[in-house]
Amino acid sequence: MDEFQIETAQNVGINQNVAGIGDRMLAYFIDSAIILLYTIGVILLLTTLNLDMGDSWAIYLLLSLPAFLYYVLLETFLNGKTVGKVLMNTRVVKLDGSKPSFANYFVRWILRIVDVVLTSGGVAAFTILIKGNGQRLGDIAAGTTVISEKQRVTIHDTLIKDIPADYVPTYSQVTMLTDKDMQTVKNLYDEAVKNGHHNIILNLHHRLTKIMAIETQEQPVNFVATVIKDYNYYTQNM
Repeated sequence: MDEFQIETAQNVGINQNVAGIGDRMLAYFIDSAIILLYTIGVILLLTTLNLDMGDSWAIYLLLSLPAFLYYVLLETFLNGKTVGKVLMNTRVVKLDGSKPSFANYFVRWILRIVDVVLTSGGVAAFTILIKGNGQRLGDIAAGTTVISEKQRVTIHDTLIKDIPADYVPTYSQVTMLTDKDMQTVKNLYDEAVKNGHHNIILNLHHRLTKIMAIETQEQPVNFVATVIKDYNYYTQNM
C-alpha cells in the first residue's frame, strides 16, 4: 500500500495510505453487483405490473435513476463512500485531505464513463498504476484520490521495545501511566522525531513531567525516549 503526503490548509503534512487497486476493484465489483440486483428488481417489478410498453419504459427510466446516479449520490451523502467503499474501508478525498464538494464527485462520476464503462476499467487501472497516488482520470480532473482507512499496525507501532538485561530505569513514576497513555506518547514521539517537530517533543516533555510530578535535567527528546523505555522495563518485569 503506497503512501502520499497531503498538505492541509495549515501547511501540516499528513501521510495518507493510497487505496490499493485490489481494494478498489473489489469495491467496484460490490457496487456493480448492487446496481445489477437493483436493476433486475426493477425489471421484475415492471413485469409483474403488466403495464403497456409506453408506461413501462417511462417508469423504468424513472426507477433506474438511483442506479444511474448511484456513485455520485452515495459519495455525496456518505462522505466519499459507496457501499463497496464502506466494506473495503476506502474513501474519496481531495488531494489536500479535505472533503470533496458535490462538483468534485460529479466530475469523477461523469468521467467514469471513459475510465470504467467504455474501457471495462482498463483506463482507470492503467492511470492508477502509472499515476502512483491513487488517481484515475476522473480523480485527476476532480482533484481527488481514493485513500484506505485500514489501520496498519506493525511491531514498530506497539509499545514493545527491546530492553537490555542490565537496563536501569530512571523514572519509576511512569507506572502512573496507562498503556493507552504510553501508546499515544510513543506514536506522537515517533512521528515528531521522524518529521522534526520539536514543538511536539516539548509539549510531551511538559505534559509528562507534570503528570509524573517530576523535574528533570534531560533534554526533552532524551527524556521522552527514557520514559518510553522505563515504561517498557516496568511493564515487562511486573
